[in-house]
Amino acid sequence: MIKMASQKLAFVTILLLDIITTHVLAECTREPEDNKGNKSEALKYKLIALASILVAGALGVCLPFIGRIVPSLSPEKDGFFIVKVFAAGVILATGFIHVLPDAFESLTSTCLKEHPWGDFPFTGFVAMVATMLTLLFETSSAAYQQKSRLEASQKANGEYGDEERNPQHMSQVAVHTHATHGHAHGSMSGLSQVDRYRIVSKVLELGIIVHSVVIGLSLGASENPKTIKPLVVALTFHQFFEGIGLGGCIFQAEFKSLAATIMGACFSITTPFGIVIGILVTSTYKEDSSTALIVEGVLNSASAGILIYMALVDLLSPDFMNPRMQRNKMLQLGSNVSLLLGAGLMSLLAKWA
Repeated sequence: MIKMASQKLAFVTILLLDIITTHVLAECTREPEDNKGNKSEALKYKLIALASILVAGALGVCLPFIGRIVPSLSPEKDGFFIVKVFAAGVILATGFIHVLPDAFESLTSTCLKEHPWGDFPFTGFVAMVATMLTLLFETSSAAYQQKSRLEASQKANGEYGDEERNPQHMSQVAVHTHATHGHAHGSMSGLSQVDRYRIVSKVLELGIIVHSVVIGLSLGASENPKTIKPLVVALTFHQFFEGIGLGGCIFQAEFKSLAATIMGACFSITTPFGIVIGILVTSTYKEDSSTALIVEGVLNSASAGILIYMALVDLLSPDFMNPRMQRNKMLQLGSNVSLLLGAGLMSLLAKWA
């Protein structure tokens, strides 16, 4: 798990360094901002943003774990369903309202060459490809885990050789797995709920981390206090709500304490990490350079595809199709309201960020 987290941070760092160090041949600049004498004030707000976003992200990702302390929020209670649906609504709105429009803005900018960027809808294409790759990753991971579980079961029972020689045992394993772990939907229906959420949480964190670093870099590179002020509050709530969504998946994945802590920490520090890099390269980073627009646009498009797919397929669909919810009208009503509230509040933040 430590190795996986290190690889994620290394991947994001390399992409950011590519934005910063690549020589820009064609550059388009916006109207100059009236920020003379405001650099120190802008830096003050950046440091405030760094601290508040760090705390909010950590608090959000830890919040679902209070279910271990508060009985009413344990996974066996209806309250946990309500919180999960709220978090899924937040993630869905993040993909549709925050990330995807940013990607469209970047890849359709007038600062990019008309050919090829004006000839093809690259934003939708990248989002579609990311969605399909997410599906392929989930199905291949599920197949690998099922195979590993079956091999471990056969080994424990002293059964080796061709699986076809013991079809009765394979059938018993499949029946036992289904009966033990309940009903699931989507591309990982044969897995236990715990294994499914382990895959979901890893992919979801990757999608969130990519976007979090990009928005942190943009804030850190800005030198206009009027731009930064509303972003401080908006991004603080942004990270808090996203943290709830990710924390819920990590909680249900039942990772060991160290692994859960590492995943939570990686999420919490990504936006502050982006802010620090933005501060360090304020004088050289050009947000309207063709390189920055293309890299940010592609990353945001991919992130949007991942977040939208996971919110609908991996988070909302299994819960709303769960017989437990379908038999409980009050739980259905509460979940519907929670979904609208989560998506609505996250959408409202788009007014400022």
